[in-house]
Amino acid sequence: MTQEQVNQLVSANVDKIAPEYVEQIRERLLNADEGTAQAAFASLKGTTAMTLIAWLLGGWGVDRFMLGDTGLGVAKLLTCAGCGIWGIIDIFTASSRTKKYNAKKILASL
Repeated sequence: MTQEQVNQLVSANVDKIAPEYVEQIRERLLNADEGTAQAAFASLKGTTAMTLIAWLLGGWGVDRFMLGDTGLGVAKLLTCAGCGIWGIIDIFTASSRTKKYNAKKILASL
């Protein structure tokens, strides 16, 4: 991909990616073909949607299951979200966890 294409793709999705991974993603995108790059960005999870899911279904660990944290999802489910405390914390951290999940998913597919 060209530098301009990389910049467009990253800037269109910068709100869904953790800032500490942006440079790594840019470097890998320069060496990737356009089809692979588009596929890597196709199924990113939205931070607002994940925060809403953490708010509504977090007590059952659904937010953790959706981000691939199966073990923590089961633990959260069995402990009733840590008697509610864990659930409250996850509401406030859902956005940053989603951004890291998206960045790692992109890097794995490139």
